[in-house]
Amino acid sequence: MNIRVCPAVVVLSQNSVTVGRKITNVLAGAKLYGLVNRTHDVDISFTNFGETLRELFAAGTPIIGICAAGILIRTIAPLLTDKGQEPPILAVAEDGSAVVPLLGGLSGVNDLARQVGLGLNIQPAITTTGDIRFHTALLSPPVGYHLANPEHGKKFIADLLAGGKVKLQGIAPWLSESNLPIDENGELIIQITENLGNSDANCLVYHPGKIAIALTNPEPDTITQIHQILAESNLAPTAVAGIFAPLQLANNSQLHSIATTLGVPTRFLPTNELTELVLAATGADGRIVSSPFSHIAVAISTQIINPDTIGQTQGKLAIIGTGPGASQWMSPQVKEILAAATDLVGYKTYINLIGHLADGKRVHESDNRVEAERAYQALDLAASGKYVAVVSSGDPGIYAMAAAVFEVLEQYHKPEWQTIDIQVAPGISAMQAAAATIGAPLGHDFCVISLSDILKPWEIIAQRITAAATSDFVIAFYNPVSKERTWQLAAAKKILMEYRKPNTPVVLGRNLGRKGEEVKVTTLEELEPGLADMRTVIIIGSSHTRQIQQDHNIWVYTSRRYNAED
Repeated sequence: MNIRVCPAVVVLSQNSVTVGRKITNVLAGAKLYGLVNRTHDVDISFTNFGETLRELFAAGTPIIGICAAGILIRTIAPLLTDKGQEPPILAVAEDGSAVVPLLGGLSGVNDLARQVGLGLNIQPAITTTGDIRFHTALLSPPVGYHLANPEHGKKFIADLLAGGKVKLQGIAPWLSESNLPIDENGELIIQITENLGNSDANCLVYHPGKIAIALTNPEPDTITQIHQILAESNLAPTAVAGIFAPLQLANNSQLHSIATTLGVPTRFLPTNELTELVLAATGADGRIVSSPFSHIAVAISTQIINPDTIGQTQGKLAIIGTGPGASQWMSPQVKEILAAATDLVGYKTYINLIGHLADGKRVHESDNRVEAERAYQALDLAASGKYVAVVSSGDPGIYAMAAAVFEVLEQYHKPEWQTIDIQVAPGISAMQAAAATIGAPLGHDFCVISLSDILKPWEIIAQRITAAATSDFVIAFYNPVSKERTWQLAAAKKILMEYRKPNTPVVLGRNLGRKGEEVKVTTLEELEPGLADMRTVIIIGSSHTRQIQQDHNIWVYTSRRYNAED
């Protein structure tokens, strides 16, 4: 199946989510898109069906719409210009009783329909005559093969359907094992070759992915040099299966640019020797192609090369924030990372918050207090080629795992960690969630202080509380009370009472976005340690923080306006 981009499964109602999940479970990397306010427990939410579908289509994303075929056709119709550029478009009945391929015959829509049908235990409604008769899709070859002259495909298939015979030149099991009318004397020809050549309307040419390119020192003109080697050896660039390089080059942007230009994956091995690199891809019987460049080696395998079985990919480490807990507070970026990740690392409670997004992942759970060990483990996993998501609640950069990962990265200086692609994906913090629930207490200048004295002494915490109080900041307290720590909140209150009025509004947000969510408004005078725990964030108002009543609602906000006399 010639599908290289992960599909989008689009649903418009909650009734379709069950079928949508069955489909995403059988299609690696597929994401479930759901309409806002009509669906929940989806990977990505959208507000405008038409705009979303057209954006996906324009990006070349296969679309599986669990809806009427007509709405898909009418939505996509304005974008239909080039049959050769259309991604697969499928319509699936809401109850999973029908799978109908609509568009994308040249990009593997029928194979995708078969895969979806298999997951739903039904036969897809394939209507393509050539596909039905010959049990193969000549215009959408499987991964590992590239059709060099698709412009001749329509006439070629028409001649086959009219009774023509085909002569097969080269080896391709997907063709020889099909129902094609293969005849040594056939007037139609199919060539399977890694070589360049000319062809006419009676000949289809497929380039098999048998060429491996190894690089040890990529330069700005390396892509030009690669094309020179291929041209002088009469080899097709579309027969290149992958770029193979030493592991220490995994973060090399020039290398990744070359692979992107050629449209192939990059794999990394623990050797700097060019010949070893290229023969690791082709096998010991690979034929070395002459190269005048000391940093480039090219070889041809006797078999199709599957890059996924050679070396490793560049490891990825994403430090993500899931928000306080509710799925609607999780960003689309974080959901996409979770869908793509192979491994999840985190505190069990936080991993449990992501629900079905953890399905199919290798989960590495640990206690909440072993942040450094967790970061070390995540970096090691990523260095081995895994796509690792370190899961934090709230925002990963606020008293969470992002700082822990960078602390460990700096401390140990492991060379293999330098190869990792690292990113931080933000989340909604607990203080933002608490503030939004009760109004706008963070509406003017504020600061954030952790009351935990495990990683910093209480003297520093007290200094910062004093400085924030004298500066009239709104203050958000994290980690206010634990089983072992109960006195710090009382001590903080004592400092604040020297600078704030007793009736200063105080907001306590507990279990935000989770079962048992509770948001209370009290005053500084009434604030007691028994009101909070480690799952509570406390917002202490400033002199400009107000509490107002609206019918049965209590709102707290901090005014943006400071008058000259204030």
